[in-house]
Amino acid sequence: MSETSRLDDSFHVFDTTLRDGAQREGINLTVADKLAIARHLDDFGVGFIEGGWPGANPRDTEFFARAKDEIDFRTARLVAFGATRRAGAKAAEDPQVRALLESGAEVITLVAKSHDRHVELALRTTLEENLEMVRDTVAHLSAQGRRVFVDCEHFFDGYRANPEYAKAVVRAAAEAGADVVVLCDTNGGMLPAQVQAIVATVLADTGARLGIHAQDDTGCAVANTLAAVDAGATHVQCTANGYGERVGNANLFPVVAALELKYGKQVLPEGRLREMTRISHAIAEVVNLTPSTHQPYVGLSAFAHKAGLHASAIKVDPDLYQHIDPERVGNTMRMLVSDMAGRASIELKGKELGIDLGGDRELVGRVVERVKERELKGYTYEAADASFELLLRAEVQGSPLKYFDVESWRAIVEDRPDGSHANEATVKLWAKGERIVATAEGNGPVNALDRALRVALEKIYPQLGSLELVDYKVRILEGRHGTSSTTRVLISTSDGKGEWSTVGVADNVIAASWQALEDAYTYGLLRAAVDPAA
Repeated sequence: MSETSRLDDSFHVFDTTLRDGAQREGINLTVADKLAIARHLDDFGVGFIEGGWPGANPRDTEFFARAKDEIDFRTARLVAFGATRRAGAKAAEDPQVRALLESGAEVITLVAKSHDRHVELALRTTLEENLEMVRDTVAHLSAQGRRVFVDCEHFFDGYRANPEYAKAVVRAAAEAGADVVVLCDTNGGMLPAQVQAIVATVLADTGARLGIHAQDDTGCAVANTLAAVDAGATHVQCTANGYGERVGNANLFPVVAALELKYGKQVLPEGRLREMTRISHAIAEVVNLTPSTHQPYVGLSAFAHKAGLHASAIKVDPDLYQHIDPERVGNTMRMLVSDMAGRASIELKGKELGIDLGGDRELVGRVVERVKERELKGYTYEAADASFELLLRAEVQGSPLKYFDVESWRAIVEDRPDGSHANEATVKLWAKGERIVATAEGNGPVNALDRALRVALEKIYPQLGSLELVDYKVRILEGRHGTSSTTRVLISTSDGKGEWSTVGVADNVIAASWQALEDAYTYGLLRAAVDPAA
């Protein structure tokens, strides 16, 4: 195990995605998933990765067994999670304590009750026995050469109910040998000022090294975590992308970014912060959840600018409307084009797309007016960069980019007496001087059109063989005529190397879909560097 990338022990970034994060509704991790996420977290540079509860279920037991052999941790230490011994027993004889040792993890986190009512009602034991359970388990694990952290469950609620007992649990853990005592806002009901005041008091009264574990039920988990740091906590527990039970946990990425960029603390090995956006999205892929586009620092929209006033300022100096350089966290600035766009927005977007507008104010003005005119009809370009680029190139070149000319298309939907359906589409077009007629069936009229267009064009442009429609969204825009309302379709297409989005608007979903498909295939040929004049 390489030690070269590890920081000193003065501040801990502790990730619990594989345990607490996995409790999010909709997440069901396999052992392979857990191993993949652990590798990503180690690449990011966290100090500790809590892998789960060995002995509590076969999956977590297998994870620890495999992690020892399959992952060479460069920065992180693997942590096993478990509970203090049972009331009336001995830690040395407790099977679940033994399972923690058998996991091979060099660090163990114990959850302990710190709320007096939980001790009496959930554990059904006395307050003094609970303190002895903490002392005995921590001392036993420490004697076996394990580093021990103690999570004081429901600490803040317990502190407000009985502050002296809550602090007694912290003292018991620290005096028995726990390296860190973590104050847990298990119900997620605390606010930053409350957290800061309580952490400062507990630190002064106990002298223990303190950590923070915050749930996000008030939307304050990140703020509460930073408030605890302000009060003297030197250990933060978080989950990737804020995954967790109910509404989630403190989000690892904004916490780490704030600590490094706002507090000036080096909590990751040098250069790892630039991997943050990639790591966030990679973990989202593993858990099979779409990355949040509006997540701080790493979201697709985190540095996206739409208003014309903002764009004018950004053109002069990007720092005027950005709190950090997005490259520091591996993200990029994006200019969104909409009916709010001004000249600066269009110029910056052209530069982003690699299209030189040459300072032509008349050209830029035409593009601005064209965008506003089209958006008035229902088009949206902030979510359809490919369609906007085709519009921009048409204005720059004086005519639309054309690889093919459509003569006609039609889609037929047939309902049969037995309840089955048939969908067939025919496309007639001209490409490179050749007239092509193609017919295809699909599992819907749009799919049939997509297949027919592909059949027709692949004869001339084999480069289109790698294209795949990966997303399809329909929105009925506000209208006054019920089923005759305007329809907008957004299509995302991939060539295996990247994705792009196109938009179509019409008075029916098939016609709108056709427009988006035409743009999608045209843009795919542009990406493939096909010469339309050839």
